Amino acid sequence: METTSPTHIARRSFLGAAAGFALAATGVAGRVRTAETIPARARGANRVQADPFVVNMLGGIRNPNRRGSRGPFGGDPADGPLTLDERALSDALASGTVAVNTTIGYVAGLQEPFEYSVADVARWNRIIRNHPEALLKVRAASDIERAARDGRVGVIQGFQNGAMMGDDAGRVAVFAGLGVKIIQLTYNGPNQLGHGSMVPENGGLTDFGRDVVAELNATRTLVDLSHSGEQTCLDGIDASAAPVAITHTGCRAVTDLPRNKTDRELRLVAEGGGIVGIYFMPFLAADGMAVAEDVVRHIEHAVQVCGEEHVGIGTDGGTTAVDDLDAAYEAARREVEARRRAGISAAGERPGVVPFIPDLQGPDQFRKLAGMLAARGHSSERIERILGLNALRVLRDVWGE
Repeated sequence: METTSPTHIARRSFLGAAAGFALAATGVAGRVRTAETIPARARGANRVQADPFVVNMLGGIRNPNRRGSRGPFGGDPADGPLTLDERALSDALASGTVAVNTTIGYVAGLQEPFEYSVADVARWNRIIRNHPEALLKVRAASDIERAARDGRVGVIQGFQNGAMMGDDAGRVAVFAGLGVKIIQLTYNGPNQLGHGSMVPENGGLTDFGRDVVAELNATRTLVDLSHSGEQTCLDGIDASAAPVAITHTGCRAVTDLPRNKTDRELRLVAEGGGIVGIYFMPFLAADGMAVAEDVVRHIEHAVQVCGEEHVGIGTDGGTTAVDDLDAAYEAARREVEARRRAGISAAGERPGVVPFIPDLQGPDQFRKLAGMLAARGHSSERIERILGLNALRVLRDVWGE
């Protein structure tokens, strides 16, 4: 393999800094660039040697403290501006994130799914064009390495619901042509492709869902089985000729909630060459009060089941910390009630539970996680794989570039 590639440069740098991660986790300051030291409009080499190489399989670039930002459980991005908050951009750059699968398009609600999703692709294209110094649209795996080399964040455009396909599987090619690289089959409820994780009947993939999976394979679009019900997930794995991903989940054997995946699902994803991303969400603990140690527990279980080559990170959140936790708890209470009324909430969402890990926030979240893993005896090579290199490999395998 070529040792001059950006991935290998990042890998050598990360290995050189790995010994300091355990200290960073205990609060000892390392020589890393923080949000405060990155210019507001960062240019050129925005990262330093101690940065990890992070491919976040599901996340975002947003400032949750900004008035009018998306709600704590995602919310509706339709009213979002065509520019991003400077703090959010700086924090994303400072975190070591080289690429993030950013949810766009229809998820749930009253919008017409196809038209809304096309418009949202265009909206995000304009956002990326407005921030060429910080963002790069990812169309190929090589763009992720380019983002790392340039000190930018690669934006992978992905969907968290396949409802925009209507009754025409050929729409997959339309979105592939627009640069959508990852498509999740279902959200929490049912759609024309299959059942989400909150559907008690646990039905499987429909015939139309199988047609969509075939089109996703034909267009080299990654099949995402997050949020799916167990049988739909198993059917999706079986139907796909290419590796699949569960971009953001936990392990049901550790915490028995329907948004988490069974060992059987996890193992079959790995056997097919795919990847499982562990999220930073309340579903990692039975009482919803998940902390950083719960993230580590789920990562370690996933490694035991899948092998270290098939586990990654899909935080389902951003890299800017919430400044006012009391306000966040109140906002989460209101949104949980709204999601319940709309019928789109998941088990584990309840008042008093925030949709992030309170002690694993901010631009140093990945360094802290790496330090915790290192302190528990995980090798630097394994940590690098989990944080980004496994995802890069799977994306290259599926996308073919």
